[in-house]
Amino acid sequence: MSKRTKGEQTRAVILDQAVDVASRTGLEGLTIGTLADATGMSKSGLFAHFGSREGLQLAALEHVKTSFAEQVLAPVLRVERGLPRLRALFLAWIDWKTSPGPGGCVLQSAAHEYDDRPGRIRDSVVDGQRWALAMIERAVRMAVEEGHLRPETDPAQIAFEMYGQVLVYHNHRRLLGDREGRKRALVAFDELVARHAVTPPRQRAAA
Repeated sequence: MSKRTKGEQTRAVILDQAVDVASRTGLEGLTIGTLADATGMSKSGLFAHFGSREGLQLAALEHVKTSFAEQVLAPVLRVERGLPRLRALFLAWIDWKTSPGPGGCVLQSAAHEYDDRPGRIRDSVVDGQRWALAMIERAVRMAVEEGHLRPETDPAQIAFEMYGQVLVYHNHRRLLGDREGRKRALVAFDELVARHAVTPPRQRAAA
């Protein structure tokens, strides 16, 4: 991986602050002005980086997606294919949900803010969620190929339920303050997998 240039490093630091602001105020509350207040930079300097409020908001979304890829996907790809990788993906995902910003996940809040507002920001949020679902489906197909899940397993259905578990965990942790949320999420995931897992030979013989 090539090292970032000084300009890229500066931009990344600014975007860290942008994500911090968006996590507290929602993406709609992220403007050149609010970011200038948070960073101490001039509005003209920030405008030179992002061009517009929408450009800043889109850059913040992409920054969160990049963080997800670096902090969740990269480590998970080193885990054994099949169910070990699928479970590692789930664990990394729910743990990452605590880190994108002090006020919660910007991607999740943006999904609520822009679900009925056509435009480039909504398109970016939709692309991110479709990418996430496709990523789960690929992991499920690998688990089928490895013989861990039954051949008739529907990857789209697993992705639907698994993503739902991630969202419920986020809600219970952030909104309800459920300290048992992580444990409940793991139970839900393990039960989901168990419904589709290939029965070990010794269990089939004992049945």
